Amino acid sequence: MTPPATAPASLDVRGLAYAYPDGHQALFGVDLTVGRGERVALLGPNGAGKTTLVLHLNGILTGGAGTVTVAGLPVGRAHMAEIRRKVGIVFQDPDDQLFMPTVREDVAFGPAAAGLRGAELDAVVRRALERVGMAEYADRPPHHLSFGQRRRVAVATVLATEPEILVLDEPSSNLDPASRRELADVLRSLDVTVLMVTHDLPYALELCPRAVVLSEGVIAADGPTGALLADGELMARHRLELPFGFVPRSVV
Repeated sequence: MTPPATAPASLDVRGLAYAYPDGHQALFGVDLTVGRGERVALLGPNGAGKTTLVLHLNGILTGGAGTVTVAGLPVGRAHMAEIRRKVGIVFQDPDDQLFMPTVREDVAFGPAAAGLRGAELDAVVRRALERVGMAEYADRPPHHLSFGQRRRVAVATVLATEPEILVLDEPSSNLDPASRRELADVLRSLDVTVLMVTHDLPYALELCPRAVVLSEGVIAADGPTGALLADGELMARHRLELPFGFVPRSVV
């Protein structure tokens, strides 16, 4: 009897190295695998190479050494349209993603560009907004929403394209405590792979069972988030600091 085929990892990075045109080497051979359904925090000090790595995931940056594979597809010109559908990036500022007159039109933009129309498009938009708890705001102008609500709508604009991986850039920044909790509840409920780039270490611990520390262009550590945050020597060496009084091992 033939064993069932195993689904490919959501993300497989092998030997990724990249230097910018000015000669600055940002990545020095990164190896990283993220399985389907995992929630992984990408941690590291400013200048560690986190943004450079993320921009390789959907082909915004290319031309370096090594390979990047998303859901079994190599990132490259031949598969670029499909890769960009599979890798949904939610930017730190939701206003970088919301530009249409209404929430509904913003969420519809991606799937409409991919050819969806009519009832099928309406259903996709409704489901995406329901997943982030914003269905009742479909006809509101985005600029009339709170910052936290706009961030959830920004997540919906990406979910509407049914991505394989949801990449979040500093998702908790500028959120009040209630909005942080609401977004955390949304992210826990999603059935997609999540890669969360953040300096908010308690949020990483709350949402991501696994963390990866990127420092000076290499993976410096990869393991359970709580164990990494409790390693004082590792944290100090890579300029990662917990909020005053926060004890990782006290969080269940």
